[in-house]
Amino acid sequence: MKLLRYGEPGNERPGLIDADGVIRDLSEHVPDFAGAALEPATLARLAALDPKALPAVAGTPRLGPCVSGTGKFICIGLNYSDHAAETGATVPPEPIIFMKATSAIVGPDDDVLIPRGSEKTDWEVELGVVIGKTAKYVSEADALDYVAGYCVVNDVSERAFQTERSGQWTKGKSCDSFGPTGPWLVTKDEVADPQDLKMWLKVNGETVQDGSTRTMVYGVAFLVSYLSRFMSLRPGDIISTGTPPGVGMGMKPPRYLKSGDVIELGIEGLGTQKQKVRPDA
Repeated sequence: MKLLRYGEPGNERPGLIDADGVIRDLSEHVPDFAGAALEPATLARLAALDPKALPAVAGTPRLGPCVSGTGKFICIGLNYSDHAAETGATVPPEPIIFMKATSAIVGPDDDVLIPRGSEKTDWEVELGVVIGKTAKYVSEADALDYVAGYCVVNDVSERAFQTERSGQWTKGKSCDSFGPTGPWLVTKDEVADPQDLKMWLKVNGETVQDGSTRTMVYGVAFLVSYLSRFMSLRPGDIISTGTPPGVGMGMKPPRYLKSGDVIELGIEGLGTQKQKVRPDA
């Protein structure tokens, strides 16, 4: 299934995309895509519905983040060997873990806001993994059983905030609008291999990232298992798994976002995003 949330910020309703690309409303069957609604039993119940029997949504509504109530937005740094090389970093011996504030989460086509004082706002297309049931000390062999599905994430980053000021990466990753998520939560049964997905990102029509999850250093199953050793993963938690090369920081000379830019990005089978860039108020 391709599950989504549509409507104005704070008033999104659950829905799905049918085989013809029509948005169908799921409000009578699930209150929202959060918590227990992402557990296997609920997803199986929704999968048994006839999409054509669900109410069609008129027009082209705004799409919100594809999941709600996210407790943890966990990001993995330098998880693509070719991206590590472009930044001059070495591949870490264990995954680099940092948190992105959940207040950064916005819809897939919402504006990206350049924060006050920013001169180095950057882009990163990433595979998002949405947890579907509580995972604690799970094995790598069983890890994908705890995944509800996958989505596109733009891990927007302010590089000066991230690396040139004291402290950790979080403050360069957590500004408002720095987590466009969606358009859909694609349930795991529709993704044959999360380690073989093409991914891309364009700025003003120019392709700057053109990669594949094949070059991920630490794969999805490993990451779910690894993270579950240090913290319980709950339904609705998002793991953003790293980005391939082509970020602005790695260009020579570096290139960063400015007001008026348009970002487009997508992952094979998971949909696309499009954001306009403007200053924060």
